[in-house]
Amino acid sequence: MTLVRERRHQEPLTLSIPPPLCHRNTIAFSIPSQSSSSSSSSSSPDSSPVETLNDLEKLAVLGHGSGGTVYKTRHRRTKTLYALKVLRSNLNATTMRTTAVEANILKRIQSSFVVKCYAVFVNSSDLCFVMELMEKGSLHDALLAQQVFPEPMISALANRILQGLRYLQEMRIVHGDIKPSNLLINENGEVKIADFGASRIVAGGEYGSNGTCAYMSPERVDPEKWGFGEVGFAGDVWSLGVVVLECYLGRYPLTKVGDKPDWAALVCAICCSEKVEIPVSGSPEFTGFVGRCLEKDWRKRGTVEELLRHPFVMNR
Repeated sequence: MTLVRERRHQEPLTLSIPPPLCHRNTIAFSIPSQSSSSSSSSSSPDSSPVETLNDLEKLAVLGHGSGGTVYKTRHRRTKTLYALKVLRSNLNATTMRTTAVEANILKRIQSSFVVKCYAVFVNSSDLCFVMELMEKGSLHDALLAQQVFPEPMISALANRILQGLRYLQEMRIVHGDIKPSNLLINENGEVKIADFGASRIVAGGEYGSNGTCAYMSPERVDPEKWGFGEVGFAGDVWSLGVVVLECYLGRYPLTKVGDKPDWAALVCAICCSEKVEIPVSGSPEFTGFVGRCLEKDWRKRGTVEELLRHPFVMNR
């Protein structure tokens, strides 16, 4: 398999499996209706009061990622809270190209189902994104706290992600890395899609292998087996199916309990077995929905429009 050969000599990849916790905090998801003079900035179409980075006061560190840090900030004049994602500009050329694509995509997006980018600042040392603050963290955090979600909550979550994916598809944008840590929750319980570091605007060419392998679809992991030609939208649907099943089980669903698989084990789990095992304890609507998302053959997999009409996410 192509990617297996490429990664044969790399370090084993492991998955972070949510550990059992003694205390559980509950969360409810909202169901949607159908800088300085040396810095340059680019604002989103909606007006933003953030004109320079000096307008923002850093309050706390929200997290660290590959090559950057996310801060909770407050506008000095309006007192509005924002998230500030700061990426070092001394990263390698490949990472900087990816970041430039992300900035270009974020400036195009205006959707209540996607975390909003208010402005992008570039200076000699950093690339900074002024983002909507999502007060309740990520779905990954919520899973660690609550472990499993009931079906009505999963339905609301799936509905919002599908609405976001429909918008992105209309914009010809493939997200490429739908996973719990890239799904953020605001104070109203609204789940929104975030982090476009693995995304691309569809304009032909290869799909690419950026993203998190545990949530990649079969055609991304082994295109030689599952066929070329899919631009990436079906891959986002697969990733949604993995997330939905993870919310139901409280753990990564494509491997056995306690496993810490390397890349080869993930390839087998994603590509080799005929079907993904779906718990019989789920309702017919739930199992049917997950089955449509996790169809191995992307040509037969459910589309976003089809899944938005599925009984599992309708009339919930």
